[in-house]
Amino acid sequence: MYAARRFSGAPVKVTVIDRRNFHLFQPLLYQVATGGLSPGDIAAPIRTTLRRQKNAEVLLGTVTDLKPDAKLVVVDNTREIAYDSLIVATGATHSYFGRPEWEKFAPGLKTLEDATEIRRRLLFAFEAAEREASPELRREWLTFVIVGGGPTGVELAGAIGEVANQTLRDEFRHINPEESRIILLDASPRILSTYPEELSAQAVNQLIGLNVRTRTGLRVTNIDERGVTYLNNGDEEHIAARSVFWAAGVQASPMGKLLYDRTGAKLDRAGRVVVQPNLSIEGFPEIFVIGDLAAVVSEGKPVPGVAPAAMQMGRFAADEIRRRVQGQAEPGTFRYMDKGSLAVIGRAHAVADFGSVRLSGLIAWLAWLFIHLMYLVGFQNRILVFVQWAFHYFTFSRGARIIVGPGALP
Repeated sequence: MYAARRFSGAPVKVTVIDRRNFHLFQPLLYQVATGGLSPGDIAAPIRTTLRRQKNAEVLLGTVTDLKPDAKLVVVDNTREIAYDSLIVATGATHSYFGRPEWEKFAPGLKTLEDATEIRRRLLFAFEAAEREASPELRREWLTFVIVGGGPTGVELAGAIGEVANQTLRDEFRHINPEESRIILLDASPRILSTYPEELSAQAVNQLIGLNVRTRTGLRVTNIDERGVTYLNNGDEEHIAARSVFWAAGVQASPMGKLLYDRTGAKLDRAGRVVVQPNLSIEGFPEIFVIGDLAAVVSEGKPVPGVAPAAMQMGRFAADEIRRRVQGQAEPGTFRYMDKGSLAVIGRAHAVADFGSVRLSGLIAWLAWLFIHLMYLVGFQNRILVFVQWAFHYFTFSRGARIIVGPGALP
């Protein structure tokens, strides 16, 4: 989206192909998963976003093949679309480290469907516990395990803590949601391992305030419908839980494998495409790979798979193509500008690492709010989210607590 909009006013024809008709702001998916926002609040129709850009058109479809020698994109196995330059930005999906069967027991958080499924399981668990007569089974329903202590896992755990301790207070008659066990597991020695140790420790303390317990240095060995099994100092232990959510790993979309098959592009261990300094594929200078699909090194450091990096890559790739159109053949070099890292833990609690400046608590939370509002695509979405956040702050309410999808109560 950022690449497409960068072409506004340029002497080029832009075609945006997507199998969805909307642009999704993934960093706020966890708020949909916990009932804080509705799906439409963080998704903007692509056609609406580009409606004033006369040199852009939008096609709904799935790219099923590439013919790089002929410079053709194949859509839905039936239509071929020619290109002079191609930008591939198909993102990433979950990685279960060779155990794909875990997905049905522990959904990840990459799509709107993932978010509504997690929301269904989360709210369903409280309803099931309300009807359960057995104390042991009720405890299983009120136990929530999040696997993965990165920003997504921390934000999801904190939001579940708010739901259990604030939102659902006084709404049930046979259970006390505040007695929920919320456990955040990670294989690293500490959560938020890419953050400074002091911020990681502060995040742990803020999670404790929401009744979230962190357990680190553990390797998950099995997940099933009754909980999680893991190794702790060589001993196998089990947590009985009916709700397990996955935030532990990602891998590139299948488009990376397709690019490897059609162009011989190099892939890293996560299936991401190793690109040149100008984000193009070696031997195919007209094909650019950006976002979570790209393995990029900037000034000797790998570029993280975060939204600001993807936005910067989109603008750079578009500028690189515009320079070529203007006859400037010399390729540029992408340089990532690290604007810092933020992770929200809960109401008025967050941690922020801006290099020499490190923040926690209310001021970090306010910075998180402002930055994420500005990154949302569409003025209407920004207003809607801002109003809902303000309402939630003063009322502790989460208005999107809707259970949809299959599943019957026990």
